[in-house]
Amino acid sequence: YVYDLATNLPKERFEIAVALGGEGVLKEKLEKAGVRTITIARLSRDIRVFDDIRVFLELLRIMTREKPDIVHLNSSKVGIMGTMVGRLAGVRKIIFTAHGWAFAEDRHGVSKKILRFIQWLTVVLSHTTIAVSDETRRQIASLPFISKKIRVVHNGIPNLRFEERDEARGVLLGNPVSKLKEGGVLWIGAIAELHKNKGLEYAIKALAKLKKGAVPLIFVIIGEGEERKGLEELAKREGVEDQILFKGYMRDAYRFMRAFDIFVMPSTKEGLPYVLLEAGAAGIALIASQTGGIPEIIDDMESGILVKPRHPGEIAEAIKFLAEDEQKRVALGENLHEKVTRQFSLREMVERTTGLYLSRTYLK
Repeated sequence: YVYDLATNLPKERFEIAVALGGEGVLKEKLEKAGVRTITIARLSRDIRVFDDIRVFLELLRIMTREKPDIVHLNSSKVGIMGTMVGRLAGVRKIIFTAHGWAFAEDRHGVSKKILRFIQWLTVVLSHTTIAVSDETRRQIASLPFISKKIRVVHNGIPNLRFEERDEARGVLLGNPVSKLKEGGVLWIGAIAELHKNKGLEYAIKALAKLKKGAVPLIFVIIGEGEERKGLEELAKREGVEDQILFKGYMRDAYRFMRAFDIFVMPSTKEGLPYVLLEAGAAGIALIASQTGGIPEIIDDMESGILVKPRHPGEIAEAIKFLAEDEQKRVALGENLHEKVTRQFSLREMVERTTGLYLSRTYLK
């Protein structure tokens, strides 16, 4: 999201810099694209009180030095700190994008209430908050003083280049002569950070149910995260470890979408996930949880299949249905491809975001 905006905003209208933590892929790609980056030392996703105080002060130094006309914030932690710092620094337009709310995750009641207050305060302190889906907006818009500050701008993707099926399968297997390429085996894929919110445990349990019905398949999981060890152990307990291929992190993983016959996203919490748009652009049949903004992408049984979150039985039934009906599988992928191409373009996302940057400001 940050990369697409930073590299597609009109250069004649905006001078762009991206402040970020770490030295990872995003920084590398931005600098390669000619976008100036500013490293924020000690910025991390986890809460670390003393480091976060230093980050707050560093943000204040950056905004005081850079004197930005517009600050666009992403992520929950940077959202609350950045809106506070932006107000202190007198920034004329503070935009916060809500890709999802932390209080919508599986948490204890007190934690949810604290997070709900913090994220409400983030919206209050921003001049405009972008919600990436109608559902994301609905989850918070009923709280006081903020409903008029939230605008829905769906994520959008550019034209993407995908590897063809055989090439993609060869890369994923690391063995282009494998019998898995000879046909008869259903390829199921997931691309995700291995985090609790992604619900991959339910997909693994669905595979265990399918094993009893002898549906020949391979489940390829691309991504890394703190849940990997637990997922691998679950696969062993369920007796499906020989059907699952954990590929770890792969750069530009979307390129391998066409290796899959079916893409699954059994998330328990989402905003409007890019990876489903990428699967749609590749024309792949989708099975996904009915949560967050996912139903705004998928029309059930028209451009994919929606299942209840945390229901491995429904995932198993959907996989079996698509395994037995190739014609329906192809039709779902084609319908989703048409919808994503028509409704979720990068151009529209950039144009609508640019309009919010320039609305009600003193910029000339």
